[in-house]
This record gives sequence, structure tokens and C-alpha cells, in this order.
Amino acid sequence: MHQYDKSSKWLIQHHGDSILRLAGVLDIDSWQPLPAELVQSRRLPDGLIEVRRNGQAEPDLYVLEIATYPEARVADQVVDDTALVYLDRRVVPEVLVLFLHPKGNIEAAGAVNLRSRQGWTDWRLSWRIAKLWEIPAEELLAASDVGLIPWVPLTQFDGSPEPIVRQCRARIDQDAPPDEHENLLAVTQFLTSLRYHDPKLFQLLGGRKAMIESPLLEELLEELKAEWTRETTRKAILKFLEARFGIAARALEAELKSVDEDRLDDLLSLAATCRTLASFRKKVSP
Repeated sequence: MHQYDKSSKWLIQHHGDSILRLAGVLDIDSWQPLPAELVQSRRLPDGLIEVRRNGQAEPDLYVLEIATYPEARVADQVVDDTALVYLDRRVVPEVLVLFLHPKGNIEAAGAVNLRSRQGWTDWRLSWRIAKLWEIPAEELLAASDVGLIPWVPLTQFDGSPEPIVRQCRARIDQDAPPDEHENLLAVTQFLTSLRYHDPKLFQLLGGRKAMIESPLLEELLEELKAEWTRETTRKAILKFLEARFGIAARALEAELKSVDEDRLDDLLSLAATCRTLASFRKKVSP
């Protein structure tokens, strides 16, 4: 998992309403994050929040999907997100895709039209897109919302980033709740690193001290360690199988990536003892 993924998820859980404000949703009366783990355990939304807007009797569900670049795969993720929420809640959610940085001339799709092979079924999906680099930094800095501040270094402004980063630090010091101060500094550092690699900017945001003191960093390291362990186990399984059954075992790589973590150790033992590759495959996809 990339560092910005963990940072974005923290912001969704603690300042999801701020992310909606990036897309122009300004009349939020109340909101709360919901578990993103819906009916499946693999391709999940980055965030799912419940929002009650001014004058509404019932809350709405908002899916938040955050991507570094406007890549084609994001549309596939939005389709999965929408389908998962509908299957679990029987509600079509509002979907916001937030792009953090431009990439060449790539334009992200804001809609897809899916048709069955025979043409009997037609499913059109569209969603809201917000591009941080098109949002003026002064608008976010002027808002009374500290949850917007970590996104500011990725927004549109002229001149050197140093004055902007200084303003971000001042706002966090002034407005952040005490239990969120270090995490907001750490998240702002993570997001700033997507655009700039100037050590001076990171020092303005607390540098190494802020990172060490942030509980978010500890969570990130634990998650990276777990991901490394999972990937190492998958590679070991494939090495066992390839050594025993030849290169045909490589065809299982994609299936192993979708296997739940709690099954990997058992599959590692099976890779060393199974009689045939076919018998192993049956255990991977029972």
C-alpha cells in the first residue's frame, strides 16, 4: 500500500466532510464514516460515509475514491464500488473521485455505459470528479475547515510552494484538535511529497519529529509489514510449485493475489506436499 493511501483513508475517516467540500458539497448538516468492508473482501471503496445535508430528513451514502492520477482503471473501481454498495445497502450511492495529480494529457472518464453481450441489459453510471490541481489554494485556506489543509499543497497556486506550506503549518497549529495535530502534519507531509521533494518543506511541516510522533505512521508501518509478509508468502508458494511442477505453476499467480491472508500459510504447506498442480488449484479456488 502506498503511503498516500493510508493518509487518504485517515482523512476520509476523520474529515470525510472536508473531501466532499472539495467537490462543492457545502451544506452538510452532519456526517459519519461507515465501514468500507461491504459484501466482499477484495476490491473495496477507499471510503464510505453517511451524510445528512441541510434540510434532508434522511442521510445519503457517499463513496469516496481517491487516485493519484486520472487512470483508466479508476472507472472499473467506481463500477465495483457502486455495485458493492448497492448489493449491501440496496441504495445507489453518490460517488466522488478525487484525483491528486495530473498525468500528461490523460483525461479521466466521468461515466461508463455497460451493455450485456446480447444487448438486453444496459447500465449507465456517472460520477462526480474533483481535480485538486484545478482548485485554488486560497479557497481551501480561507475555509474554516482544518480537514482541507492537507490537500492544499496539491492545489492550484502561483509561485514558490514554501509560503503555502507555511500557511498550512500555521493553520494546523492553530485549528487542529490536540489528538489530531501530529497526524494532520504527517498526512500533509505525505501528500506534499507527491508533488515536491524539497526537504525544507517537510521540515516546515515538522520533519522527522512529526512523523515519529504520529500514531498514523505506526499504523502505516504495521500495514506495510503485513503486506510485505503476504507478498513474501505468495512468492514462496509459487517457488515451491514451480520447482515441483514447472512453469505451468506461474498461471496461479493472479489467483494467489486474491486469496485471503489467513489461508496463505496453509497453502504454503500444501504447495510442498500436494500430489498434483490440479489438486493445489482446487484448494486455491474451492
